[in-house]
Amino acid sequence: MERYKEEFIEFMIDCNVLTFGAFVTKSGRDTPFFVNTGFYRTGSQLTKLGEYYARAIESTFGLDFDVLFGPAYKGIPLTVAATMAISNLYGKEIRYCSNRKEEKDHGDKGILLGGPIRDGDRVVIIEDVTTAGTSIQETLPIIKAQGEVSPVGLVVSVDRMERGKGEKSALAEIEENYGLKTTAIVTMAEVVEHLYNREYKGRVVIDDALKAEIDAYYAEWGVKK
Repeated sequence: MERYKEEFIEFMIDCNVLTFGAFVTKSGRDTPFFVNTGFYRTGSQLTKLGEYYARAIESTFGLDFDVLFGPAYKGIPLTVAATMAISNLYGKEIRYCSNRKEEKDHGDKGILLGGPIRDGDRVVIIEDVTTAGTSIQETLPIIKAQGEVSPVGLVVSVDRMERGKGEKSALAEIEENYGLKTTAIVTMAEVVEHLYNREYKGRVVIDDALKAEIDAYYAEWGVKK
């Protein structure tokens, strides 16, 4: 595993973004782990996060795109942080764009904030995590309503590696159904590999008992081989 991925896993632990316990996902699944990017709350944390996203984006999609779109609300700081990091790391100016939950009828009118989406634009979508692929159904129509644009990819922070609405993974379903290439900074398999029975800052984050819970979760919700 690349060192930056190991650093990102530890970064999520330090920021309390990746936690373990008893949770319910947006799609209603009981899960022993949860990723909440709302806990990135300081300037230095967002700077680091943007850099991790920028590396994943450049590695998978290159920099031949025009707009990074982050769905409201959590996608707003993600897209700002990542476009800043792309500029700082690679010297490429990418416009950031997000949607409003309600259309604004005065001043900077419309459903979008940030840079406009124009005909001919290539758009990469940025999200925190995707469990069942439900949010992409809301995001793509907003992007396509802006004109003759090309949504080319989706990047998330963590690939939860579980089924979407069928038997394939949520990210695989998105690729198949919408023609979007997908990537993640890390996968949950990489998280488990790095943390299982390994001490980090004086404690073992994933011990045998938690590993058994994670295995049971994937037995129910993981991709069927």
